[in-house]
Amino acid sequence: MLKCISMTNRLFIDVREPSEFARGHVNGALNIPPQSLLQGAPELSGVDKDTELVLYCMSGARSNASMPYFEKLGFTNLVNGINQAQVQAKYSA
Repeated sequence: MLKCISMTNRLFIDVREPSEFARGHVNGALNIPPQSLLQGAPELSGVDKDTELVLYCMSGARSNASMPYFEKLGFTNLVNGINQAQVQAKYSA
């Protein structure tokens, strides 16, 4: 069970496939690819539903498309961070 211990109550979520994640990702990001998301994202068990989830992928398309699935899981504070470079620039992650 993951506990969100970030001082900012924010998690970075990379929704790309594990092979893409392995080639590089935001420091501290969780990899929740589509298959895991469709299984209810067990990686987020125990995370407060109001935690800010900054989703990203390669172009922003998959992260945008995944937002309704995170909403179905009850998460209410979702941001499409677009891609790794933009997340790192905005959040200094």
